[in-house]
Amino acid sequence: MRTRTALIRAAAAEFDNAGYEGTSLAKISTAAGMSIGAVTFHFPSKKELADAVQEEGRTVTQAALTNVLSDALPALRVVVDLTLELARLMEEESAVRSAIRLSRERPGTVSWSDTWLPTVRELLDQAYETGQLRESALPADVTTLVEHLTTGAEAYLRSRIGTEVEYESAVAQLKRVWHLALAGVSAENASARGDLPSAKVLAND
Repeated sequence: MRTRTALIRAAAAEFDNAGYEGTSLAKISTAAGMSIGAVTFHFPSKKELADAVQEEGRTVTQAALTNVLSDALPALRVVVDLTLELARLMEEESAVRSAIRLSRERPGTVSWSDTWLPTVRELLDQAYETGQLRESALPADVTTLVEHLTTGAEAYLRSRIGTEVEYESAVAQLKRVWHLALAGVSAENASARGDLPSAKVLAND
C-alpha cells in the first residue's frame, strides 16, 4: 500500500508538470525512486496509473467538499467557501491539479468538476429559492460564473507554480474576485449617465 501511494504521488507530480502524453512509466519510476518492474507490478500501464491519479484527485476533493458542507451556513456562503477550498486544493495538492489536467487531456474519463459541480448547482438552487440571489441571477448563470472562477484560478496557478516569480495566493485573489461579484462592479446610476450599457441592451446583444 505504501508503494502504491508513493507511485500515485510521483505520478501526480509528473502528470501535473508534463501532461499525459509527456509522461512515461519510466519517468514516473525515476521520480519515485523505484524500478520499472515495481511500477508495472502495481500499474501495468500508464492508463491505469493515470486513472488512479484522477481518482485520488477526486477523493481529496470529495473529502474537502464533505467538510465544507458540514457547516450549517446559508447556501450562497457555502458556494463561496467551496470555491475557496477548491482554490486551496489546486494550490497545494498536485493530485488535484493532475486530475484537472488529465480530465482535459483524456476525453471520456470522469471529469474532476463532476465531483463538486452538481453540489454547487443544488446549493445555488437553494440560494435562489430562499432569496439569497437576485431574481435576475439565475442559478444556471451563477453556476457558469463558478466554473469560470475555478478555471481561472487553475490557469493562474499553472502559470506561476514552479517558477521563481512570487505570486499571490489563489485563495486570497479569489476572495477579492468574489467580493466584486457579490457586491457588483457598476457604480450606482452609472448606466443612467450613459457610462454603461443598460441590462436591456446587453440582453439584446
